[in-house]
Amino acid sequence: MSALLFYILAIGSVSCALLMILSKKAVNSAVALVGVMLCLAGLFAMQNAHLIAALQVLVYAGAIMVLVLFVIMLLNLREKGGLLTGRQPFIQVGAVVLLNGLLAPLVSDYVMAPTTGIALTDPATFGTVKGVGTMLFTEYLLPFEIASILLLAALVGAVVLTKNKKNSEG
Repeated sequence: MSALLFYILAIGSVSCALLMILSKKAVNSAVALVGVMLCLAGLFAMQNAHLIAALQVLVYAGAIMVLVLFVIMLLNLREKGGLLTGRQPFIQVGAVVLLNGLLAPLVSDYVMAPTTGIALTDPATFGTVKGVGTMLFTEYLLPFEIASILLLAALVGAVVLTKNKKNSEG
């Protein structure tokens, strides 16, 4: 049962990622990215990392995607044509099915491979608040801060672009 759930979540996340890349509308891409984040949260939950799964849903699928949608709406992006227009639906759906068909054997070989020599350092704290906090504020403090600065720069850049666009119109 867990292998079937893994395959469903893995194929769902790859499909949503491909739809995100193939979409011409920014809002459709953002919604597909939410699908990827939710599937990844399911995969984390399968690994008994319930804190990380909850953070994935709350922080990434919730807060970060609200920020992304806010920036998209602030920039007022309007593209012509959507995800499925003309003959493209057959090509895009075919590409998603083909890539998932090519990735399924690779994923299954990786999942079914023996895991000799790979061990967690402390499986008792894996995915817990203490374990995540310790890793985040010791080993991964610099990447954490860099990500926060990049998000702030993206928000400030969107505001500056919008302000310049409105000033030139009026």
